[in-house]
Amino acid sequence: MSSRTPDQVWEAALGNLEIQVSRPIYATWLKDTVGLSFDGNEFVIGAPSSFAAAWLEKRMASLIEATLSQVLGRPVAVQFRVQTDRKTHNEARQADHPGPELLPPETPASHSSANGSPAFRLNPRYTLASFVVGGSNQLAFAAAQAVASRPGETYNPLFLYAGVGLGKTHLLHAIGHASAQKGLSYLYASSEQFTNDFITAIQTRRTREFRDRYRGVDVLLIDDIQFLQGKEAIQEGFFHTFNDLHNSNRQIVIACDRPSSSLSHMEDRLRSRFQWGLSADMQTPDLETRLAILQAKACTLNLSIPKNVLDLIAESFPCSIRDLEGALHRLGAYADLTSQPMTLEMAYSGLGDLLQGRHERVPLPSDVIAQVCSFYDISPLTLSSKRRDRASTRARQVAIYLLREITQTSLKEIGSLLGGRDHTTVRYAWSKISTTKDSDPTTQHEISTISESIFTSVKSSSPL
Repeated sequence: MSSRTPDQVWEAALGNLEIQVSRPIYATWLKDTVGLSFDGNEFVIGAPSSFAAAWLEKRMASLIEATLSQVLGRPVAVQFRVQTDRKTHNEARQADHPGPELLPPETPASHSSANGSPAFRLNPRYTLASFVVGGSNQLAFAAAQAVASRPGETYNPLFLYAGVGLGKTHLLHAIGHASAQKGLSYLYASSEQFTNDFITAIQTRRTREFRDRYRGVDVLLIDDIQFLQGKEAIQEGFFHTFNDLHNSNRQIVIACDRPSSSLSHMEDRLRSRFQWGLSADMQTPDLETRLAILQAKACTLNLSIPKNVLDLIAESFPCSIRDLEGALHRLGAYADLTSQPMTLEMAYSGLGDLLQGRHERVPLPSDVIAQVCSFYDISPLTLSSKRRDRASTRARQVAIYLLREITQTSLKEIGSLLGGRDHTTVRYAWSKISTTKDSDPTTQHEISTISESIFTSVKSSSPL
């Protein structure tokens, strides 16, 4: 019989669910849920509101039952209830996972804004001390440290951009924690929350309260700013909020999934303001960094994992830190619940469907061409044509680089794939991208985003 509590089992299940559903769904409906009880047949999950409980029952019950059944190794039914004692539960959860990444006892400022209204709770594990630094995120981490040390004095705004699951939110929360420790007020919100608050304020005629809430803090942390694209009225509200904070030397930190220059449906005046301070990108972590992340996480979870198992996880989940941690949570739960030693064979069994297809086929040239065309919104015929406009040329050069680096296709074969181009032309394009990607953040981001989409498409199309 496992000694894990219902909440510990649910936390392992959440690690699995986090890599199965989209980030907005996870953040909105699953992140604040808790494991309440388990009688051997029925698992009771606590939700923060009756609306959330009803939504989960209607939309996600089947997926959650399947995930819990996999974690527990037996069929499980689920029930959702409103969990009212959030404070007691969160304190208990922190006690279950002591470690150097947790903050000291909270100060009154750590969960309130300047006007006394409650702020969004920060993840206690997301601190600067717990962030694993590698070549892929060194600049972003150094900038976050500088902002945390001297908010409003340097790199204002700080604009962080990266693909999904690479640590942007971790750094936002870490800056929030550092601000609270200094006795400063902060507010962390997603762009979706900013939008909802803005609309509600207009509908209820409480715009003054909205302004006080977002403009009365020392540090404003906004996540997923890309979702403000196309929302002109919301952008107008954020523009004035930005100006008010910036003019009073208060810190603004923004996270996005792409460079500000790529926010094509964002007002020019906002995009220009995003570039006033420092823009720092976070790349897909290399193998060494992924191993360091896994080792740090395993230490936090008190898991002793052999190197060959860590190597398997690091090599199998190259595109997202969230995937790495989700796999590690699942493996830890599987080992505990089955009382098996942590071996490579057990890892293959425990990770099961998460590994299926990852080693069964590698990306093909057709995968690369399809994702490049999708990213740049051009057709394969245009990619292989003789057109030399800027957009076509850029897409063609990136395709050549990725075909060479990901599929190891020869330069001659690449030339044949792209309209019969000669060896010299192909080598020039490959050399140009190879040189500029190390110094140009936009090129780095494009390469990283397209590479991630290539591996994601290969995974989804692999035979089961």
